Amino acid sequence: MSMKTAILVYNGAAELDFVGPHEVFSISATIGHPEDQLYTVAKTDEIVVGLGGLKIVPDYTFATAPVPDILIVPGTQDPLPILGDTEMLDWVKKTDEKTQWTTSVCTGSFILLASGVARGKKVTTHWMGIEPMKQMNLATVVEATRYVQDGKIVTAAGITAGIDMALWLIGRIYGPDHARQVQEIMEYHPAPPYQS
Repeated sequence: MSMKTAILVYNGAAELDFVGPHEVFSISATIGHPEDQLYTVAKTDEIVVGLGGLKIVPDYTFATAPVPDILIVPGTQDPLPILGDTEMLDWVKKTDEKTQWTTSVCTGSFILLASGVARGKKVTTHWMGIEPMKQMNLATVVEATRYVQDGKIVTAAGITAGIDMALWLIGRIYGPDHARQVQEIMEYHPAPPYQS
């Protein structure tokens, strides 16, 4: 089995939203599934500048990207301007028609809702976006959880929750033992110095 995973990138995307899942899928391929493909996709082939200033050269454009089995949509600090990008929303909707899994991290779930692919589903987002998302009245918004699955739509809460979601997804595809190996290699055992 070979899986193609596309990560949408755009100016202002929060870096850890996509770099965290990228690391999970990259390690998964390295330790057991070298046939898997992992790539970034943007509207054009111009350099994308993330929210924190990280510069990304996209692997493909909307026009040239291979059809993925998995789509990962990161969020941004203020998703409202992105929600008016009809070209991006159309690409997400068209891509979702052929994916096995369509996922988002943080406020990326607003993009899934605006494109139509998550409407009527159970979704989550960053805690700061919960109330605005509820006001949209387009989905059942789930609070206080790291990720939510509804059919093939999987949405993760804020930023680091994307790592949890990606590990869960790897476990669904290749089994929990493989996902645990990825987690161990990442030394992903969260123990933050400041508890909330």
